Amino acid sequence: MITARWLGHSTFLFGTSSGKKVLVDPFLTDNPKTPDSWKSPDQIDFILLTHGHMDHAADAIPIAKKTGAKVVSIVELSALLKEDGLPEEQAVEMNKGGTVDLGAFKATMTNANHSNSWNGKYAGEPAGFILHFGNFKIYHAGDTNIMPDFKMYRKLYRPDMVILPVGDYYTMGPAEAAYACNIMEPRFAIPMHYGTMPILTGTPEEFISLVEKYGNKKTKIIVPEPGKEFMGSLDI
Repeated sequence: MITARWLGHSTFLFGTSSGKKVLVDPFLTDNPKTPDSWKSPDQIDFILLTHGHMDHAADAIPIAKKTGAKVVSIVELSALLKEDGLPEEQAVEMNKGGTVDLGAFKATMTNANHSNSWNGKYAGEPAGFILHFGNFKIYHAGDTNIMPDFKMYRKLYRPDMVILPVGDYYTMGPAEAAYACNIMEPRFAIPMHYGTMPILTGTPEEFISLVEKYGNKKTKIIVPEPGKEFMGSLDI
């Protein structure tokens, strides 16, 4: 059984059936949506970074050093993380289209339409991830705009759950996210990257209304409460 928690913004914590903890896009310390009890988790086995912007990767190195977690990222970002103190043996570099077998799960790196930097340095291209937890697949889109790749991901991976940015301004907003959801028709969809700062004006409510407007009756929208486990209530 997979467990999952939204820790605010684009940060998600997944637990595998074997007890491993997988943290995607760790932005915790300065994240106003992250509950205090989750600011510095004790057990993290894997950290996945969609890109190097501080609202996605600020806590990657501190948490990796504290927990010994492996850090999975695109090649250029991985090199910069190692320059800034990430131990060599904890770095897992990969690239788009590739799949890495991490034992407890597999991760396929996908495309994202955005930008990527780490502390002002070019960090390769942004990405998303298909997480393969046995037969259950979760697509974390990272920061992205609407793109035709979603059609291919539906055919190739058939994700059961998609996690999409809806905040607008720096990523796609509710309209684009709803259209992306309509393209992929997952069983479940979760909005992210909203409400963290005033400039992110897109809301889950608008996302839900537009999914309904597009006539998508196959997808259940989940709006998690930060820090609360939400997978247990789903029929997966």
